[in-house]
Amino acid sequence: MAHNQHAPSLLTMSEPGSDEIKPELIMEQAGNVQKMETKHDYASEDAPSARPTVHDLYKTPPKTMRDRFELFLFKKGLGEVPTYLAELNSRIPREVFVNYELPPRVALAGKPAVKFPSNKIRTTKYTPLLFLPKNLYLQFGKVANAYFLVLVILGAFTVFGVASPGLAAVPLIVIVVITAAKDAFEDYQRGLSDLELNNTATHLLVGLHNVNVEVDDIGSWRMFKKSCTRGTRRAFRGIKKAVAFTFGHRKMKEQLRQEQEAEKAHALHRVSTIVSDYSYTDPVAGATAAGRPSTSSRNPRKSHHLARAATTKVVPDCILNPPLQQKYIESGGDDTHFKLRRWKDVSVGDIIRVRANEEVPADIVVLSASDSEGNCFIETKNLDGETNLKTKSSLACGSSLQRSRDLHNTKFWIECDGPNPHLYRFKGTIHYENYSADGRLLNNDEMEAITNDNVLLRGCTLRNTKWIIGVAIYTGLESKIMLNGGYSPVKISKISRELNLSVIINFIVLFILCFVSGLINGLFYNETDTSRIYFEFEAYAPTSAGNGVLAFFVALIIYQSLVPISLYISIEIIKSCQAFFIYADVKMFYEKLNFPCTPKSWSISDDLGQVEYIFSDKTGTLTQNIMEFKKCTINGKSYGLAYTEAKQGMDKREGIDVLKETERWNRLLAQDRTEMVNNLQSFVKNDQFRESALTFISDEYVKDTLVPHSKITDQKAANEDFMLALALCHTVMTEKNKEDKSLNDFKAESPDEEALVSVARDLGIVFKSRFRKSVDIEVYGQSRSYELLHIIPFTSSRKRMSCILKGKDGKVMLYCKGADNVIFKRLTADLNEEMLSKTALHLEDFANEGLRTLCIAQKEVDEEHLDGWIKRFKAINNSLDDDKEERIDVLNEELERDLTLLGGTAIEDRLQEKVPESISILSDAGIKLWVLTGDRIETAINIGFSCNLLSNEMKLLVVRPEDGVLDASYIDRLITEYLQEYFNINVETEDQVQHELQIARADHSVPTSSTALIVDGAALSLIFQKNTTLKHKFLLLGKQCKSVLCCRVSPAQKADVVSVVKNSLNVMTLAIGDGANDVAMIQAANVGVGIAGEEGRQAVMSSDYGVGQFRFLTRLLLVHGRWSYKRLAEMVPSFFYKNVVFTFTCFWYGIYNNFDGSYLYEYTYLMFYNLAFTSLPVIILGVFDQDVSDSVSMVVPQLYRAGILGEEWSQYKFVWYMFDGLYQSVVAYFFPYLMFYVTFQNQQGLGVDHRFWIGVLVCTISATSCNIYILLQQYRWDWLSLLINAISILLVYFWTGIWSSRPWASEFYKVGADLYGTLGFWACMFVAVLVCLLPRFIFDFSVRYFSPKDIDIVREQVLAGKFRDLPLGFDPTNTADIEKQRLLERLNDGDTELLHKLEEVVEGDNVSRRSADSTKFSKAMKSVKRKMTVSSRPRKNTVESQTRYNQQLLSKPLNLSQLRMEMIKRGEYKTAGRNSLDRISTTHGVPGLTKAETLLSYHPRNSITFE
Repeated sequence: MAHNQHAPSLLTMSEPGSDEIKPELIMEQAGNVQKMETKHDYASEDAPSARPTVHDLYKTPPKTMRDRFELFLFKKGLGEVPTYLAELNSRIPREVFVNYELPPRVALAGKPAVKFPSNKIRTTKYTPLLFLPKNLYLQFGKVANAYFLVLVILGAFTVFGVASPGLAAVPLIVIVVITAAKDAFEDYQRGLSDLELNNTATHLLVGLHNVNVEVDDIGSWRMFKKSCTRGTRRAFRGIKKAVAFTFGHRKMKEQLRQEQEAEKAHALHRVSTIVSDYSYTDPVAGATAAGRPSTSSRNPRKSHHLARAATTKVVPDCILNPPLQQKYIESGGDDTHFKLRRWKDVSVGDIIRVRANEEVPADIVVLSASDSEGNCFIETKNLDGETNLKTKSSLACGSSLQRSRDLHNTKFWIECDGPNPHLYRFKGTIHYENYSADGRLLNNDEMEAITNDNVLLRGCTLRNTKWIIGVAIYTGLESKIMLNGGYSPVKISKISRELNLSVIINFIVLFILCFVSGLINGLFYNETDTSRIYFEFEAYAPTSAGNGVLAFFVALIIYQSLVPISLYISIEIIKSCQAFFIYADVKMFYEKLNFPCTPKSWSISDDLGQVEYIFSDKTGTLTQNIMEFKKCTINGKSYGLAYTEAKQGMDKREGIDVLKETERWNRLLAQDRTEMVNNLQSFVKNDQFRESALTFISDEYVKDTLVPHSKITDQKAANEDFMLALALCHTVMTEKNKEDKSLNDFKAESPDEEALVSVARDLGIVFKSRFRKSVDIEVYGQSRSYELLHIIPFTSSRKRMSCILKGKDGKVMLYCKGADNVIFKRLTADLNEEMLSKTALHLEDFANEGLRTLCIAQKEVDEEHLDGWIKRFKAINNSLDDDKEERIDVLNEELERDLTLLGGTAIEDRLQEKVPESISILSDAGIKLWVLTGDRIETAINIGFSCNLLSNEMKLLVVRPEDGVLDASYIDRLITEYLQEYFNINVETEDQVQHELQIARADHSVPTSSTALIVDGAALSLIFQKNTTLKHKFLLLGKQCKSVLCCRVSPAQKADVVSVVKNSLNVMTLAIGDGANDVAMIQAANVGVGIAGEEGRQAVMSSDYGVGQFRFLTRLLLVHGRWSYKRLAEMVPSFFYKNVVFTFTCFWYGIYNNFDGSYLYEYTYLMFYNLAFTSLPVIILGVFDQDVSDSVSMVVPQLYRAGILGEEWSQYKFVWYMFDGLYQSVVAYFFPYLMFYVTFQNQQGLGVDHRFWIGVLVCTISATSCNIYILLQQYRWDWLSLLINAISILLVYFWTGIWSSRPWASEFYKVGADLYGTLGFWACMFVAVLVCLLPRFIFDFSVRYFSPKDIDIVREQVLAGKFRDLPLGFDPTNTADIEKQRLLERLNDGDTELLHKLEEVVEGDNVSRRSADSTKFSKAMKSVKRKMTVSSRPRKNTVESQTRYNQQLLSKPLNLSQLRMEMIKRGEYKTAGRNSLDRISTTHGVPGLTKAETLLSYHPRNSITFE
């Protein structure tokens, strides 16, 4: 059953009148139900046109045996909610009642029939009470662990001959304990995050009974669970405290003391509330909220007393209820007020107050706001990573609510959709009794529609609004953001999954060995002419078959190391070390936020080396969400200088030195900026101008508009009209800058809007403030006020917004800004043809540079016509008709036509540092990047060009519904046509689709076609319906395209795209994002990466790895991922190999004793072979091995493709190592056997042919050859690797000598002295080790010499000095490293002047002083030194020593920017010619892809052509 691991809502499942105990039903969410495998249509069983109700949950019987079984387990408390009930519950409307009795349709025996989930979130895998049984269950659910447990149990019986059963159980116990400790630590960290979130403070209305929830008494079982939780928390704190004070340094101890003091201070405020046990700290104000008199029931503010004394007058269309108000006054007034509570205390139906800068604890409907018009502003950075403000509004019927006592006197109920994952859709209605001002009932069931504009989602932050009051509709795991998050999956790496097959192969081999041993031993007991009948007292079993079965299990114990128990703990050690290396890598440390790369899942590091597809969010992930106004076109004239990131990418592809080109542009910009600032300060009075905030550089604009001797009258008027429109057409709010009180900061709904208002401010037309019905501005220091008549807001479907204002001159002007194609359609027909053509060409040029374009237009409106229009608008807006939105759109179209074009704007969405370079490197590594964003198509396309995902020579294949009609067949035909036309792939039938899909799974090459796929969310909703064939067609099309951009996608759709690629192509996927809307795809991917940007860290909390910048992803994959994959891919087969060598020597020995169960080795050797003799070398290989350095890994990203192709690890490689081990086991056993075949004595004439003597020699050969073999497979030999290998080999000799030196060794006494003093031992050992290793050595040498891999060639290039110009730890996405690489290249080429300059920079004044005081002799020695450094250096050691010196020199702090400027002045950078901008080709007219011809075709005249 596909179900959510969370526990969203709870229903009481006992039917009325039944004697059954009422268990609680954990209900599935609507968003997850849609993904379930088994679905039934229970709606058809309801009455015609009737929606399901709560009682249908009791009446609907299970339909299948699976449903019955699920229901049985659920009722017994052993399983999750049945699928059919969960699906049914998702269609039941949510009803919330305030001051109403529950109607029978939602009640059982007067109590709520539905038990809604609490607002408490739990993302942990375990609970303190269930940790031990669940963890043991999961651990022993692994076949290998269960197998070892069986062996431990068998060893407890003496019949199987285990000398020390307790000692034999130690390895398994150690592994289980270490794994459990690691799991507990990881889960505890998640629990701390949950605890912090659940205990966040909020203001909850108390004194008003919430009929929607039933307050349960805390039973003994729940108290016991809470006690376990508290006890576990205290235990972890105690352990942390003990470790810190025992082993921690002073800073750690001081930090712990400060935390304890803060907790004590926090506990002192517990008396401030009666119900809540804790007090909280206000994160914004920085003071304890409990200390506020306003929130303490014992010390209320004076305003509270005044509130009780006053009454709010009832007005029509208000949810205030006069009868309740009168009853409240007569009763003397209850203590109804807001009080601090925790997020986890919030329930459905609770009324919440959210203050400025506080987060919303649940999904709420806004009843009232501090703003007189009911508007409020929210920031959704925790949801989607965007910091721009969004406007929401309260319900009209609740706008008069101002006091807490007013809420006690309200009476209403809300009906809305059931819990669903749709973030941008909400449909509901509020019902209330409507009274007149004199208390007369007008309507018993007055209704008002509730839309998404009236809803605040959990996690968003209130800004620029004092307070809002709302009622909770969805809480906890039913909240929309949690439904989009999905469940937290348990991720297992690819090698770990495939390792199970290797273990199964070994089990099969083990079974064969044990079966052969049992069979031969059983047959042996059938023989009667052997000495056994004289020397053996009695057989264990009366029959030969019984003895054979017994011998089978004895052999199972002897050969148990064939499936190595230490393998799993070794893998855990290796992966933990790799996680630490990732965390400690300073190259991935984001200094701005003090955030290192943080591994949160330690077990999937090898998957980082096999990623083929990356799915990335846009906002906050690729971009900084910072918009800068760069260019504009006004009256056919273009203004603005800029060298955009998209243009840099185009120059780089053309071979131009981007660094030098950037410096050239910087000089031009600096010069023009200086002149522009001087003119602005000279000719404009503007107290809001700040040079540091200026992004629009155009002195030409200032001269045309402001400079008296150069301004042009017509152009001046056009420029001022244009900037006036930017200053007036918006919804921006102002607030005082925290640092500069004289400066106003702009708070806008989008960063684009803020950029437009800011550029008008910088050029002298300053937006000052906004009021209910007016807008104040300053024009060159002169104040102006405009009456705001109406705003037609921006929507994704309209792609424009309009403001209608009336000036002091009486003119009514409509200003409109929007997408270029939308505005051009609505222009008047009598515009100047030349101006229109020039504007279209300018907009196309701006778009080619990756800038986001908008058009600005205006229109004078007749005031009488506007009055009539506003009346019609209000009448339609107040209606509850289903076609209200369509009618409003028609009305807006009537007003927004016959516009006069003022010009166009070009805004750059700033990318994060080195994003284009990072994407290019990842592409060279064979990784495909898909961008999944909730933004509009035009926005995504602009970023695509900036990131170099799109280029001008690409053909853009657009997949979206035609004219907004959702037709899956049209999308199917369109995708089929694209595949046939552009890639010659025929997918007309299902068989053809499956055939092409098989080909696609085997093809891991990077697409070479110059095509890009653009898909919108509406098309994806059709693609991801039940039609699997359409999904596969979409996948085939996306795989053939060089870039894929999915726009306007929901979080659930992001997860669907990731899942279909991952599951259909069987590839490794990675998802990266920064917002809560990215959590679903992060969890759906094999590897999830969260960016801890300034826009929230919700994604990091749910990710496997947290990084500070997108560019760190390249190093995470190409360096750490590739190393981890190669290390583990070599370590795993090597581990099996060494155990095969050892185990098969026991099998060969059994041939000569009829497999009677006697040991070839003394018992300690059986334990220490894996524990001490051979364990460390293979772990060192897995932890420290490097084929090439990190610098080479980044410079040659093509090496990463080996992981994508799976070349380093496969079952064939595993089998090859197994056969190698089998061969070496033959050598290791039979060489000593043949030497001891007749007899053998040492120099004293003592016999040394005892089985334990032979076993020591066999073990020595096995351990020595295995350790050397592993060393030969290791690329990097350093002192630590050689030392560990040497110690491991010598440990065999050491243990033999020590253990056999005392009589307690029994028959093993004096083995070391007798055997090591024998020449035959050493001769046999050396020859056997050589014979073991020689075949593999010859094979590896031949392959690398005659058929080398890419890595072999690159390693030879490293030895040849090809990469000697790379600084240590070189990262091509790091600007400082690029500069150092350029300098080091020149140093290694013998630039004496640069060497001297660098030495002066490093050594500072000391060098200068020594130079001034130096003697002639010292000057002569310096000259000799320089001649030596710039000579041809024929000797290799001279080159290497000079290179090392240069590396050390550049590893010291340098002023690189100063050096770069000096080098550029001398003209030392090579450059190439300029590139030309090609025209972009697309299958559809796409917003954001501005083409002059297309824009002009939209114009009503439709007759303009280019000359």
